[in-house]
Amino acid sequence: MVVDPNVKLHDSVTASRSGKDAEEAKYAIGQKVELLEDIVNDGTYPHAKIGSLMMPKGSIGYIKDMGEFLQVIRVYEVHFFGTEMEVDIIGCREHELKLIEDGYVSEDILEQEAMKAHREKMAKLNK
Repeated sequence: MVVDPNVKLHDSVTASRSGKDAEEAKYAIGQKVELLEDIVNDGTYPHAKIGSLMMPKGSIGYIKDMGEFLQVIRVYEVHFFGTEMEVDIIGCREHELKLIEDGYVSEDILEQEAMKAHREKMAKLNK
């Protein structure tokens, strides 16, 4: 088996890191993002050859979920729509993404504002 020395395997991602990602996530679920670099299979996706293109630079997607890899690296699950790639949901790091839409308000904040408005309305009715 010939291994391309330019392909980074999943364990080489953490080799140069000395600590965790920042405590606060840079992106939130539902935000629209653009991919800043090609994503290639680093060995974590078993149904494609290592080094094969998973999603091209410039693809537009939405943050679907987020989690951690090896408990130190934040990985965003990004759903890319309208691509002709084999897989449309890819795990991405913060440095691989760029926010497309400013002014995003999380659903948590919207729900809190709605509850506050409801409480204020009910307080006025009960006076």
